[in-house]
Amino acid sequence: MRSSAEPLGIVLYYHGGGYVLGGLDSHDSICAEICATTGYTVISVDYRLAPEHRHPAQFEDALAAFRAIAGASSLPLVLAGDSAGGNLAAAVSWATRTDLLKPAGQVLIYPALGADLTRGTFVTHANAPMLTTADMRLYDELRAGGTPPTGDPSFTPLAADTYAGLPPTLVFTAECDPLSGDGPVYCARITEAGGQARCIEEKGLVHGYLRARHSVARARDSFGRIVDGIAALGRGNWPG
Repeated sequence: MRSSAEPLGIVLYYHGGGYVLGGLDSHDSICAEICATTGYTVISVDYRLAPEHRHPAQFEDALAAFRAIAGASSLPLVLAGDSAGGNLAAAVSWATRTDLLKPAGQVLIYPALGADLTRGTFVTHANAPMLTTADMRLYDELRAGGTPPTGDPSFTPLAADTYAGLPPTLVFTAECDPLSGDGPVYCARITEAGGQARCIEEKGLVHGYLRARHSVARARDSFGRIVDGIAALGRGNWPG
């Protein structure tokens, strides 16, 4: 989708859905609203889904889409994604960190980055609404076709051995979400490596809150911050 005026940048959006659900239709309204507000062209990636297509199919599609779009345009390109899509955006940022064509920034919305499922918020919010720790374990197993791999940043961005060269990063987490602990750890590792990263925890919200952005004030306000962050990174400004 494209704004009516000359676009100012590009957003490559990876949808959520646990790698097994979602597509162009499920996130069309989110992408349309990002486009209308920022004036950027928004491209949604219809990557292959598990269990029919196992890892690294989702990552390969996400990376191929980035390289095709980045190679065809000189406009700044911001990666964005929610949940599983946030994982894919982070994996693409890691894979391209030393390339000539790199994202201008990344905005990750309650992303699944691969922290230990037996610790932290995966315990304290194990039975949270909308997403449970058991759900995450199942999604990882379906995507992997069995036991998830270890030490593979294209599956688990928090498994990377370096975070140097990653683009400016904004992470939005929901307070009542097993995944809420992933964001602060990821951002801390980027800043420790000399990069720019900020994690914003949205109080009182649950995983998938973008669905409620037109009915819940906190979700609406968070979506506004997300869109503002995308716009800022596309302009080369750090909103931290």
